[in-house]
Amino acid sequence: MRPIRLGFRGVAVGLILTGGFLAAGALPAPAQTGEVVIYSARHYGQEPAFEAFTKKTGIQIKILNGSTGEMFERLRAEGDRTPADVLLTVDAGNLWNAARAGLLQKVDSPELQANLPAHLRDPEMRWVGLTVRARTIMYNTKKVTPAELSTYEALGDPKWKGRLCLRTSGYIYNQSLIATLTRRHGEAHAEAIVRGWSQNQPTIINSDTKILEAIAAGQCDVGLTNHYYLARLVAKDPAFPVAPFWANQQTTGTHVNVSGAGVTAHAKNRANALKLLEFLSSPEAQQMFADVGFEYPANPQAAVNPIVARWGRFKQDDINIAAAGEFQAAATRLADRAGYK
Repeated sequence: MRPIRLGFRGVAVGLILTGGFLAAGALPAPAQTGEVVIYSARHYGQEPAFEAFTKKTGIQIKILNGSTGEMFERLRAEGDRTPADVLLTVDAGNLWNAARAGLLQKVDSPELQANLPAHLRDPEMRWVGLTVRARTIMYNTKKVTPAELSTYEALGDPKWKGRLCLRTSGYIYNQSLIATLTRRHGEAHAEAIVRGWSQNQPTIINSDTKILEAIAAGQCDVGLTNHYYLARLVAKDPAFPVAPFWANQQTTGTHVNVSGAGVTAHAKNRANALKLLEFLSSPEAQQMFADVGFEYPANPQAAVNPIVARWGRFKQDDINIAAAGEFQAAATRLADRAGYK
């Protein structure tokens, strides 16, 4: 089949339409009955669930992939002419920003409310979390014992000076963590937590995977990463000498984030879009959706990947994850004041 070429932000890109899916990089054809068009900034792990949805319903799925910023720009530029029915992206802050910009619409779905815990969905039901990403403490199992660890706050203890690895404060998942701490504790307390990290002179490494590799190599002893990066490394090397410690289990719970989705404000296939979200929230789809990427399913009734399951259950911070967007600006300011770059 001859590829169609379209300009995307000044770059020629190609697509081939096969099996009901539209490959990344081209604008889908105008929506027709029996389909749902997704603008996606999540680039892995969803295909088995999408295929199961089409098999179950007969509704074809078309996907345009890009970064979150690119998807936002397209939705804004296209307005009511957009072919997009669903926006799929990562990070609750991004979902909150999309809803605030008017790119998503409210939905009424008892099924979504029953399948997904309240803290993992927008209070106004403009978006829902579909997979859970825990950002917690990682430690070298040969140099640190779990008894030495407790909370995010305790990483500011002087005993961790020169032993801590972090990503930059501008990394989206760190912004969301700090934003949630701000919502939970207030700006002054959250700033004190972050200042403690900064005063311990952390080694800044701009990759969760590289942080874990640095911990394994003894470059640092503890760090903060999303859990699934460790699962990927353990899948390749079961003896990898790093383990997760579930932070704040005796207090507020471990911080979580999501990948999630919402129905676009001008969806042409609204009913199909809602049907897709409801399917993706079901235990059947949740297991497929989360398993490939080693994420936790948002639906607590769904099974967990065996590698991740070995780490045990943990208490999640139940602050609504919309705080990741609502307090994002405050988090950025306080990180700067605390000297955390």
